[in-house]
Amino acid sequence: MFACFLLTPLVFCNSSVLLNPESLTRFFTRVSNMSVDWVGYGYAALVASGGVVGYVKAGSVPSLAAGLLFGGLAGFGAYQISNDPNNVWVSLATSGALAGVMGKRFYGSRKFMPAGLMAGASVLMMAKLGVALLQKPQKS
Repeated sequence: MFACFLLTPLVFCNSSVLLNPESLTRFFTRVSNMSVDWVGYGYAALVASGGVVGYVKAGSVPSLAAGLLFGGLAGFGAYQISNDPNNVWVSLATSGALAGVMGKRFYGSRKFMPAGLMAGASVLMMAKLGVALLQKPQKS
């Protein structure tokens, strides 16, 4: 993955970029400022795939519906964060609801799969969003 960032200026840019360190710095700054919420999209994929696996293994239609619903909401939240890093509320509500529901299921069953995994991932997502809220000043 890192080699892709190193080879891109060599392949797609002319030799003036390679000879001028200032333009190379501007290129890497532009690439690194992309604000796509990859963690949020990964979390959404984990939630949605968990619902699909629950349906395939146990035939649970409620698991499929909940997984796709919450996965879709988490994906929408990640899309919103990608467009505006201060707009974390949909992701925070989705991960908070999943942390509560799956945490209660994990506390009752003491089984890590799937409730413990989803509760842990949701708590980590809430922590990530909380840190993002604390680091960025809100516009009034």
